[in-house]
Amino acid sequence: MPLTVAIVGSGPAGFYTAAALKKGCGSCKIDIIERLPTPFGLIRSGVAPDHQSIKKISKNFNKIALLSGINYYGNVDVGNSISVPELCELYSAVVLAVGTPDDQKLSIPGAEKTGVFGSAAFTGWYNGHPDYQDLNPNLQSKTVAIIGAGNVALDIARILVRSAEEMATSDLPDYAGQTIHNSPIQDVYILGRRGPSEAKFSNLELSEMETLNNAVSFTKAEQIPIDSNLELSGLSCRDKRMIKRNLKTLRAFANNQAIDKLKRVRFEFFSMPTKILGRDCVEALRCERTKIVNGKAVRTGDFFEIECELIISAIGYRSAPIDNVPMDNIRGLIANENGYVYDGLYAVGWAKRGSVGVISSNRYDGEIVAKQIIEKFDSLKTYNFAGRKGLERLLKARGIRYVTYKDWKRLDFLEVKNAIGLAPRRKFVTVKEMLDALDS
Repeated sequence: MPLTVAIVGSGPAGFYTAAALKKGCGSCKIDIIERLPTPFGLIRSGVAPDHQSIKKISKNFNKIALLSGINYYGNVDVGNSISVPELCELYSAVVLAVGTPDDQKLSIPGAEKTGVFGSAAFTGWYNGHPDYQDLNPNLQSKTVAIIGAGNVALDIARILVRSAEEMATSDLPDYAGQTIHNSPIQDVYILGRRGPSEAKFSNLELSEMETLNNAVSFTKAEQIPIDSNLELSGLSCRDKRMIKRNLKTLRAFANNQAIDKLKRVRFEFFSMPTKILGRDCVEALRCERTKIVNGKAVRTGDFFEIECELIISAIGYRSAPIDNVPMDNIRGLIANENGYVYDGLYAVGWAKRGSVGVISSNRYDGEIVAKQIIEKFDSLKTYNFAGRKGLERLLKARGIRYVTYKDWKRLDFLEVKNAIGLAPRRKFVTVKEMLDALDS
């Protein structure tokens, strides 16, 4: 019997694992199981809609999906439609590539008020993710505060201030585009608890903030250190170069003028959110100035407030709990040792190590786990797993309608066909729409 592996999750980590398994064991049978009908995970629903060049990496994953011995089962919710123990009985190995779909909770007074959103929910909303298409955020605020100093914060700020013309070549859903482009937003604050040297921006995305047609970016010169005052010991040469490039870009923002620009993105470093003000809804965000002492942000007792009606928290993500899967609740990950969870069960990608790195960072996780699985399989004296025949039998018995990769290619074709103007596609944004389209 060949090696049979179920990979739960069809984002980059899942596809990189499938590729590594096929490279190490060409005869293996791999079934990629996805909760949504559509594959590609954060490539589809997390990468900003105006970053179409990044989304093109899905073409590589398409090639993997079409390899002999790989099947796709969309619209199958592991944990509800089928349990992890049941998968472990059906397959030689099960790999959890489920990512970190939940937001880290903002833990300051007032975080429960209407008008506070996590970045996973907000980016899911403007990316047409079925879980969030009806989020309905109130964008009738002139000022928005984004808590966090990383690329996700930049993505959100950029999408909120780009003009409709700039977004014409994106796959921004109609409902999100209409809401954003009709909003009165004038000022977007990006708040970093520590200094600009500790910010997690990539310079490519940071520099993009200087190219916006309708908005200008500002920093405060006194918050941006000069190179001679930098303390960068213990960092890699790559990280040092990135920080110096970022500081140069941020320093240039301090000289910007708002002439002929309708909107502003304001970077505020050394700013720790302490309380969200208002009755039931957000009215303002109170922050405290910090200073860096021995690498830590220390409170100074100097407070300021930002009047706003919308706050988006971009402070990180957590894995969603899955029945019968041990969790590291402190880190918000699946408990694992270098990808190994327990016999027959493995984890890769963000679910394994947290939401750090770039898309290609997931390749190494896949290679490590593929090697473990193949070595374990080769050491077994007997093995007899039902694999996909058992999976299809179980899904049919439970009346679960799964979506094949051929079905997805049909949906993909229809989305591209339905595109308006310069847009690359017009997404289906609910599962019902997707299934109805396949039935039509």
